[in-house]
Order: sequence, then structure tokens, then C-alpha cells
Amino acid sequence: MPNSLLALILRRIFLGALTILAISLLITIGVEALSGDVCTSMMGQMASDEKVAACHRLLDLDRPAHMRYLSWLGNFLQGDLGSSFTNKREVSELIGGRIGNTFFLAAAAALIAVPFALTMGVLAALYRNSWFDRFISLVTLSGVSVPDFFIAYILMAIFAVTLPWFPAISNVDASMGFFERVYASALPVLTLTIAVSAHMMRMTRAAIVSLLASPYIEMAKLKGIKPMRIIVKHALPNAWSPIIQVVMLNLAWLVVGVVIVEVVFVYPGLGALMIDSVFLRDMPVVQGTAMIFATVYVVLNLLADVLSMISNPRLRHPR
Repeated sequence: MPNSLLALILRRIFLGALTILAISLLITIGVEALSGDVCTSMMGQMASDEKVAACHRLLDLDRPAHMRYLSWLGNFLQGDLGSSFTNKREVSELIGGRIGNTFFLAAAAALIAVPFALTMGVLAALYRNSWFDRFISLVTLSGVSVPDFFIAYILMAIFAVTLPWFPAISNVDASMGFFERVYASALPVLTLTIAVSAHMMRMTRAAIVSLLASPYIEMAKLKGIKPMRIIVKHALPNAWSPIIQVVMLNLAWLVVGVVIVEVVFVYPGLGALMIDSVFLRDMPVVQGTAMIFATVYVVLNLLADVLSMISNPRLRHPR
């Protein structure tokens, strides 16, 4: 590996670590700013001040917020996510029971969305300004503009209510077989696929179209080379860098974007766990789940940068 590339990778890793640190601080500040606390949630509004104060001492909430954050950060760096305030279970145990469901959902959507979006984007660029291109542009613009939860409710209304083909509640568990899990997760996967495919199709088409205006592509056209061969042999190799960026960034969004979809379909993943914990003011669980999402997002962004630099050597020497 060239020294310049290694130096850039190390620099990205350092910036990624700083980003995760900043996110952990923002998460703590956000949870601290919420009204109420976990003791009030557990004991009710009618609990006496003495009981609430005793609960604060038991959960170590009587210490200043910055001291608790530094203590949590030190434990986190050692791999200790702490224990839940509400049920006393280890946060790592709670996350371990949900993380597989979330990654299954994201992986299933990615396996469908990535090849489909890249193929449609290339075809739209190949048949630019045709009815097919205009149709793809309309579909992708609609997909980008419509919020995820709206797509989820539309799909639920069509395929779970009007046409009861799939369950509206995606209640999966470890005892399910693979195909049972796929069936139960069909609507959440379809929602994520539609949401992420639209952006990838638009960016893939834009990357190919911009390259088709290059002089060497014009020369290939003048030589009589077929359009599909021009795209596959000449345009795509030079378009891999922006396409990789788009794919990896959308995969990063996919992992984080499951939060809304999990809540809508009551899917037992990390997103639903984090939202439930926010309502309960269960800070260790909120911090643990949010850090998982943040770490995955930063790592995928780092991977996108590295793959882009490998596919396009010019990116290794920024001006």
C-alpha cells in the first residue's frame, strides 16, 4: 500500500474517532436535556421527593452530568456499556438480542436495492431522454421526496390491509426459520429498498451521464462502438469512484434509517429499542444503541473513502 494512501486512511480513522467522540457527547447532552428522568418514569408522578432522591442515588444520577459522562466514556472505551436503569440487564445483552434483527433487515434491503438501483441507473443513462429515462426520473424523484414513514404506511395499507399478503406487524424472533423471517420482514425490507434505491438510481445515472460527455467517450461513439459497450468498458470504470461513494453512503443511511421503519412495523431491532429507551429516559441503553449506529455509519463512510481512493488514484493527492 502506498505511503500516501496509508497516511490518508490513518487520517480518516483519526477523524472518524473524533466524530464518534463528538456524537457520544451530543447524545448525552440530548438525553440530559429531556424533561423528566428515569426515576419519575419508573415510580410515577405521585412518588415522593424522598423516593425519587433515593432512586437517583441508587442509579448514580445525583452526580454532575459531566462526571457521569466521563465515567461512562471510560467504561465504553473498555467495552463496558453499563446496565439498563429500568431492568438492570446489561446493555450489551439487550443490544445482542436485537442487533441481529437490525442487520438482517438492512442486509436484505441492501441485497435487493444495490443491484437493482445500479442497473436501473445505468439503463436510464444509456437511454437518456427516452420515456424510460423520464419514468425512472419521476419514480426516483418521488422516492427521494416522500418520507420513509409515509412509504411504510402506504405499503401497509396496500399489502397488509387491502391485500392481506404480508403482516402489518413484523414480529420476528430467534425461533423462526429463514423463510418465515423473510416473510415477516417483507414490508420493512420493501420500504427500505424503495427509499434507498431512489437516491442510488439518481446518482448512478448522473455519474454515467456526466462521463458520457467526456471527449474519450465521444471518440468511442465516432468509432461506432455500441452504446452498451461504451458504458461497460469505458464509462463504468471511471464512474466507480462516485458510484462507490453513493452506494456506501446509502448503506450507512440504511443502517441508521431502520429506526423509523422498525418503529412503524413494531420490528424488534435496535431502532425500536432505542426509541423505547428514550421514552423511559434509560440513558445507558440510549447511549449504547446510538453509539452502535454512529460507529457503523462512520465505519461505512471510512470504507467509502478508502474504496474511492483505491478506484481513483487522483483522490490520493488532494489539492
